[in-house]
Amino acid sequence: MKLSSLTPSELIRQLRQGLFLQTGAFVVHIKTRIPAVAHGLGLLYADYSLASNEFADFHVTLAPPRNLRRWLRSQVLFQFEGKLPFKPLPYSQAFPMLEWGLNWCVSNHAHTYLMIHAAVVEKGGRAAILPAPPGSGKSTLCAALINRGWRLLSDELTLIRLNDGLIESFPRPVSLKNGSIEVIKRYVPSAIFSPVVKDTIKGTVAHMKPSTDSVQRGQEPARAAWIIFPKFTVGAETRLEEIPSARAFMRVADNSFNYGLLGQQGFQALAQLIDHSQAFDFSYSELDEAMQVFDNLTLTKQA
Repeated sequence: MKLSSLTPSELIRQLRQGLFLQTGAFVVHIKTRIPAVAHGLGLLYADYSLASNEFADFHVTLAPPRNLRRWLRSQVLFQFEGKLPFKPLPYSQAFPMLEWGLNWCVSNHAHTYLMIHAAVVEKGGRAAILPAPPGSGKSTLCAALINRGWRLLSDELTLIRLNDGLIESFPRPVSLKNGSIEVIKRYVPSAIFSPVVKDTIKGTVAHMKPSTDSVQRGQEPARAAWIIFPKFTVGAETRLEEIPSARAFMRVADNSFNYGLLGQQGFQALAQLIDHSQAFDFSYSELDEAMQVFDNLTLTKQA
């Protein structure tokens, strides 16, 4: 049963009781009475399945604080298992807070994976991991790729399984910030976006709905073939340059949430990832040229 099978009033009623939602590798239990959260879920999560049982990996609640802030300059709290990991945010930021909070839940608790701060997309059975700091154009590139035939596994968290090295799928709405929002709206006019929210800790933000194919294949892992470090620079020449494996290892380790915590398991998982992937630096300024570079990659034979 898909979330889209619920009418808006049914969705609101279900969220008040608690909604069990399958998001790729994880089941999330979401409880809230906030209309903006219900609207965002109905808009961007329509293709996701409602979990058929009452087990959840993460139980989260979004609600106003129980003080005057409920009415005066109203705020919203994110609760995880009854605890408050974050300070309250303005009420208007409730839906982005849900998305940021779910990322926090996974990055702080899913230690059965080597977790890398990176987008990851797949085409033809091979995945491209895109590690990059904020402002590098990672999410912009990811949003363009998944509207040009690539499957989204994740916009923020690459989850490497420790037992076999496969990348777990965790497709959720793509987070875009500031100028990237209009760039993708122009590049993909048919894309579905949440309402724009201004003045957040990340600037102006909006979330883009992932493709139906990405969501439907949310239980399908992928094998890494490329690790690509993107960098958007205005006016930059589109350039893909291979880098040594040792350098790629250190840079991916620096972008990992739990490499040090996993010890030998983390080292072995990352070493296996590097051994089976080509690593590149990638600079770009034009999305059409970037799409061509990635399409050319898929034409190369797998080693």
